[in-house]
Order: sequence, then C-alpha cells, then structure tokens
Amino acid sequence: MADSSTPTVRPLESSRNRSWWGWGATDQALPDAECIALGSLVPGAVQTPLPVPDVAALALPTVRVEAPRALAALMSSTPRDRASHTYGKAYRDVIRALSGDLAPAPDQVARPRSELEVIDVLDWAAGADVAVVPYGAGSSVVGGVEYRADRHRGVVSLDLSALDQVLEIDRVSRAARIQAGALGPGLEAQLRPHGLTLRHFPQSFEFSTLGGWLATRAGGHYATLYTHIDDLVESLRVVTPVGVNESLRLPGSGAGPSPDRLFLGSEGTLGVITEAWMRLQDRPSHKASATVLFDDVHAAFEAIRAVAQSGLHPTNCRLLDPGEAALAGVAQDSRSALILGVESAHTPVGMRLTELIGLARDHGGTLASTAPESADAAADTWRSAFLRMPYLRDALARMSLITETFETACTWDRVPQLYESVRSRLSDVVRDVTGSAGTINCRFTHVYPDGPAPYFTVIAPGRRGEEVAMWDRIKSAAMQILHDLGATVTHHHAVGRDHRPGYDRQRPEPFALALRAAKTALDPAGILNPGVLLD
Repeated sequence: MADSSTPTVRPLESSRNRSWWGWGATDQALPDAECIALGSLVPGAVQTPLPVPDVAALALPTVRVEAPRALAALMSSTPRDRASHTYGKAYRDVIRALSGDLAPAPDQVARPRSELEVIDVLDWAAGADVAVVPYGAGSSVVGGVEYRADRHRGVVSLDLSALDQVLEIDRVSRAARIQAGALGPGLEAQLRPHGLTLRHFPQSFEFSTLGGWLATRAGGHYATLYTHIDDLVESLRVVTPVGVNESLRLPGSGAGPSPDRLFLGSEGTLGVITEAWMRLQDRPSHKASATVLFDDVHAAFEAIRAVAQSGLHPTNCRLLDPGEAALAGVAQDSRSALILGVESAHTPVGMRLTELIGLARDHGGTLASTAPESADAAADTWRSAFLRMPYLRDALARMSLITETFETACTWDRVPQLYESVRSRLSDVVRDVTGSAGTINCRFTHVYPDGPAPYFTVIAPGRRGEEVAMWDRIKSAAMQILHDLGATVTHHHAVGRDHRPGYDRQRPEPFALALRAAKTALDPAGILNPGVLLD
C-alpha cells in the first residue's frame, strides 16, 4: 500500500494549526471572554485569564548542540518547534508554558522520515552524549516527553509523525502493519476503504499516535474486552541503540516471556517503536446506546459490576457519579448516570442492549431514554462534553484554577471504600492547599469482571504564580492515597515522570532489578527518555 523507502517530506509542524502551549487546535481553544465566564462559576477564581505568550517573544534556552551535517535536513531548532516539543499536555505543562517557562526545551527537534533515519539519530546521539526523547504527538499528561535529567550535553525530541503510513494489510487475518507515527484520524482514514478499523479511540485520538498508544499502554474506546492497546497487538518492531527488535507475528504464543510485553508501556526508555502489526475489526454497522440513572451511587456501583460480570461485553460502559453527570450535562438532582453502548459489524444489537438495561434496572436504575434502539441524547451529550473537556481544562488553567485528573483501578470489593476515601481524604488536602474543598468528581472509564477503573477530577481555586506548586502537592497526595488503598497509580495515563513516586512504590523490587538490567543492556549510553520509569 505504501513504500516506506520513499517517504514524502513534510514540514515539521502539522498542516492543522496545533497549539504549542495547550490542547489540540488553536481554533478550538476558548477565547478570553469564555475563560472568564467559566472561571466565574468557581468561587475564589481570579478575574482575568493568563495571556498566551507570543512564541517569537519566548526566552528559550541557548541551543547547546547543533545538528550534524548528515542529519541537518531532519532537524529544526526554530523557537516554535522547540517550544511545542518542550512539554506534554498535563496541567503543570500548560501553566508553565503560559508562564513562558520553557527551561527544559530540547535543543533540536528531529523528524525522521524512515526507520533508517531513526537509527542514524540514535547512533549519533549515543556517541555525542545527547538525550533522545521519543515524541508521538505530545499529548502526554504525565511528563512523559519532558527532559528533566540535566546530565546530558544536549537533548533531541524525536518526532515520529512523518512515519504515518499503513504499510500492509492482511485482509484474510484482519490485521495491518502500521507505522508508529500515524495519528488516530489518519490511521482510520487509511483503513476505511478496506472496511476495517482498529477502533481504538482514546480521548486524545485526534492528537495522539499509534506509537504513543503502544509505548504508554493506552486505554481506548472499549470499556470492556479490548480496553488497552495491548489487546490489539500482533507484533512490534522497535529500534534500540543496540539493534532492531522485531517479534514474530502470531495470534498468540507460549514461547517464554513475550518480547512485545517488554516494550509495551516502556515509554521510550528501552527503544523507539517504529512499526506494529495490529489486529483489526470489520467496521460496525449496528449500534445502540442508552443511559440509566440512579439515585444512589452505590447502587450504581452494583449495577455496573453486574454488567461487567454478565458476559454481554458492552462497548461503552461509563458510570458518572452525581458531580460528573452534572458537569457533563447528563443528569441533575444528585443522580448518577450509567451510559451503555453496544455495537456489531454483523448482527443487530437491540436485544443485547435490552439485557444490559434490565441488569441496571434490577439494581434500581431508571432508563433516561424510552427508545433504546434510537440515538440516546444523554450519551450524545456526554460524548460531546468528553471530547470538549481538554479545551475546558485549558480555559480553567488560564484562570489559575487547579484542575487535576487521575485514574486508577481496583477490585470490586474495594470500590466503595476507595470512592469514599479518595473523595474525603483528597478533599481535606485540597482545602489545606487552596483554602477551598473544591470539587471532586468520579467516573468509571473501563470495567473488568474483577474491578473498575475509576477516574477522578479535581477543580479548585488556585493562587496566581503558585499553581504548579499547588498542583504538585495535590498530585503527590493523590498518589499516596491510592497507594494506601492498594490501587494502581495509573490505569491508562502511563507513568512518565509525574507518576514516578507512585510507580516506584507499586513496582516489586525483583522486577525493578530486571527492568534496570534491560535498560542497561538495550540503552548502554543512557540516552533514551532519561528519568521515565527508572533513574
């Protein structure tokens, strides 16, 4: 389908006007007036938004390393390229960018057009003591693309967005070989003519890449079954400083530890994922959704557990607690909302949805829509709010409001305690840090037969100039609370640098020894994304 040896050279910046400091596209960001209106809804908010700096006026650090002549055509050190590759999109990233603090900016942004050029960049960097930070589309919310080590002679951001092709399709096995730099929409556009889909739709779908999903073990569209990108992988091709690792393409294997599992979730510390064979599906033609409301959130917990353990495998199964449901405009009057969706490429899904609604009703739920086979207005409202939320977060950040999200997972027997303890204990922390209890909401993004993945959102007034320090205190407390409750530090946001303290507490020491040994063996010069997962 495409010849990877003859890539098309494109400018470093995407043709769409991407924001260098915040989420997504600049034409979707909220204007000042809307930022002010949004901030006015939170007591204690400041009155004026932080201005967005002009890239040309930024005080970027001096470039320490120049591109070697052989790689000069791949590299850029323009202010916009360096600024847009400094941070990911976490709250603390947005605040620092708005404040003009770009101290960690890379010296160069490399955009290889082939795997061979990836190898050339790594070979040069290893010999020149230059750190390499792999970069898909920069949507990390855990400090995954920010250099903080301060011990290398220079830093290169390795932008893989030029490696964006579906190279081969096996229609018989329903799989495709795809380059790691493919953005979600571009990937799906190349599969659509074949009637196929990867159907992995994280919230960041429009602004994230296949390689980023694989390197961070991203969670996607499916709330049950295919929840993580791991479930869709047949094999990986990874460039490491000591050679190329390509696993055998198989539907499954019992031949020792899986080589793919070593690189899935490795976040660019062990190698650079350049290609993957991915399992595909026929495009769904039957879809239905419904929303069920609950007066008691704990009854909703029991209902969603029954759904998760039923074997009916809904595609969408999102539970919004009263605060989250009100914020999304799905439900009011302190009611929780369970959004259910089913789909199929082959058979009608109405009966399956009816069974799921019946399970929810058995636990006190009330159907919000009386026509399960029709478009569900509440689900549509939630979907629109879900996709718009990152832009609203940026608007809140410009008003110096503290907005933090963190997700976790635990077994069903611990859900009630985790939900109540997190909200109670974190509320005390937020009050101590900000002077206000703020708002703490929760939704379940993915569910398994043995437990859910709760996702918490915190909103509270901040003090201008102190936002990052306040966020850090709340983030640190949240990680400690999750650890105390036996829940994971992250379900699908990855570790990066922001989750390192929680990951270090969670990770068994024998495994840490093995991971350090793998790092030493695969990256002997220690150039790949220093500080992520390991010191």
